[in-house]
Amino acid sequence: MGRYTGPTDRLSRREGVNLFLKGERSYNGKTAVEKRPDQVPGEHGKFRSKFSEFGLRLREKQKVKRMYGIREKQFRGYFEKASRIKGVTGAILISMLEMRLDNVIYRLCFGSSRSDARQIVSHAHVMVNGNVVNIPSYQVKEGDKIEIREKSKKLQRINQALEFNSRRGVPDWLELDEENYRGTVLRVPARDDVTFPIEEQLIVEFYSRV
Repeated sequence: MGRYTGPTDRLSRREGVNLFLKGERSYNGKTAVEKRPDQVPGEHGKFRSKFSEFGLRLREKQKVKRMYGIREKQFRGYFEKASRIKGVTGAILISMLEMRLDNVIYRLCFGSSRSDARQIVSHAHVMVNGNVVNIPSYQVKEGDKIEIREKSKKLQRINQALEFNSRRGVPDWLELDEENYRGTVLRVPARDDVTFPIEEQLIVEFYSRV
């Protein structure tokens, strides 16, 4: 199945929470899900109903998958890899998602949204440790230097995203050198670094039962 290309507001409304898929518009408090928090998308705008235990786990998995813009097969692959690493599986899963190159570009405010950041990476505007990397799922490591290529520093989409930096901010595990369009991975993100409401244990339980 291909990547979803429909209205992103529908995804946020389906999950009942702002997934920050609309770039700067996601931060103005006027998104569709904030205007109609109790209604799911559809012709008749049905009101949100209670979920079964399976439904709660499914929705949590769908929420996180859609927020990071990942397809099901790839998302399950992340879970299986996280489950083989010693530690808390849910926390490791979130850390792996955060360390994707497209997410790091978004967190460094070079992209207005994760989908925008994914395009910036795919179009070869990004270098990691001096080498061009055009794979959005590339896993960065502690100490990596991420920067925008010299010829890409004049791109309007990147500069507009950086102008919006003051409202979004950069997480503590990253360092941004805005003047030089460069960022550094200071450390592996801890679970507490991700403030978005995620109940990763529900995802672990979902995959443990299917």
